[in-house]
Amino acid sequence: MTTSTPKKPFSMIREFHLADWFTLANAICGMGSLFSIITYLELHDVRHIYFSCSLVLVALIFDALDGRIARWRKKTSILGQELDSLADIISFGVAPAIIGYGCGMQGLYDRIVLVFFVACGVSRLARYNVTAETLSQGTDKVKYFEGTPIPTSILLVFILSLAACFGAINQNLWFGEITLIGFKLHPLVLMFALSGSLMISRFHIPKP
Repeated sequence: MTTSTPKKPFSMIREFHLADWFTLANAICGMGSLFSIITYLELHDVRHIYFSCSLVLVALIFDALDGRIARWRKKTSILGQELDSLADIISFGVAPAIIGYGCGMQGLYDRIVLVFFVACGVSRLARYNVTAETLSQGTDKVKYFEGTPIPTSILLVFILSLAACFGAINQNLWFGEITLIGFKLHPLVLMFALSGSLMISRFHIPKP
């Protein structure tokens, strides 16, 4: 009878490379962004919108650094790839959508568009993970993206931070609101629909 060697505590953490810690920092910033917008909904202090948007920007910095560090140290792994996708969907998918909701895109149609945006982000990341080896064309680096990368949602966050700065949130959202069959739609939310559609498109975008 054979006995298996018990695994040491925190053994998975020991498998992390340096780049993976930056990826985790990305995810932590995304969660911090969500907490900040929830706090805004509770306290209605616009500073928490600024905090939330700023944390998405910090997450973008960590996202850029983790790839550079992985290439510099020449240490990549499937774990790191999956970790990166999970962090990105929090920071650049869920967080921007919830910031949009917090800023006033709370009608039924708004919610449908925001869910569509997140679903597109998840699909975009899944497709990238599946096709990355093919897109790299036998090298260790992907040559181009299919569809816009999910971190481009930072543009949506920037627009929402400007809206908050000018007081154009909640009932004062730019472009107002439309009522269709008794439910509300804020036209500004359509920028999320456009962003999501571009993410799942087949456009080839050169990767720097």
